[in-house]
Amino acid sequence: MGILYVVGTPIGNLGDMTYRAVETLKSVDFICAEDTRVTAKLLNYFEIKKPSVSYHRHSGEEAAMRIVSRIAAGENCAVVTDAGMPCISDPGEDLVRLCAENGIRTEVVPGPTAVCSALAVSGLSTSRFCFEGFLSTTKRLRCEHLAAVKDEERTLVFYEAPHKLIYTLKDMLEYFGDRKISLCRELTKLHEEIMRTTLSQALEYYSSVTPKGEFVLVIEGAKESENDTAETIEDALLQVKSLIAKGMRGADACKQIAKATGFSKGELYSMLVSGE
Repeated sequence: MGILYVVGTPIGNLGDMTYRAVETLKSVDFICAEDTRVTAKLLNYFEIKKPSVSYHRHSGEEAAMRIVSRIAAGENCAVVTDAGMPCISDPGEDLVRLCAENGIRTEVVPGPTAVCSALAVSGLSTSRFCFEGFLSTTKRLRCEHLAAVKDEERTLVFYEAPHKLIYTLKDMLEYFGDRKISLCRELTKLHEEIMRTTLSQALEYYSSVTPKGEFVLVIEGAKESENDTAETIEDALLQVKSLIAKGMRGADACKQIAKATGFSKGELYSMLVSGE
């Protein structure tokens, strides 16, 4: 039986590739890549001549099982992503799960990750943090996600694409208030930039400057005093209506406020639909 190696690759600067990562990629029988064209550039740079197969979020479990079957038959495989650590907010996690379920050994070859790199230079608290990945492109789902973490007191970390940045900053300002934020752009690349500011100032800046490159957003957690309180169920109902006005579904708003305040979700929903 072979081994699945989870291999970290650079997030932008090829100089961050480790010796162990290169040696591992040279030693395996085949490489499982998110995008074989992107990985080919890395392999060519380090003169690694190994066959690669494509595995991405749309590949499905059947494709994953074909890879697992090859490893089970004795081949060693390395899984890589386009940049950074595979299996972190990445479809490679399914390969690891399937290998675990089939008794296949996995080994990690650690490398750079944008989450920790951004945290390290954010200037915000790093003792406790919560990684939230990408927000949905759908406003309702994005707002539900933000509502679910708005009372989180740990530092929050999100990934964001440039074409969605303005919408995300607007929604974050609405749900979180004007908190501190570090916008980490193009980490380790030629045009790396760290902007330490507030949500309102970030929104003002990028309303006049076109965002470019990939972003990691590091946002300070909620202060204890910011967390929702409601002395009466009527106060809680007002909070429900506020979330609905921001685009959240009624049932989801009732669930969120019930969890935050301790009042009954069912009672809140009944009051909502009855128009109280």
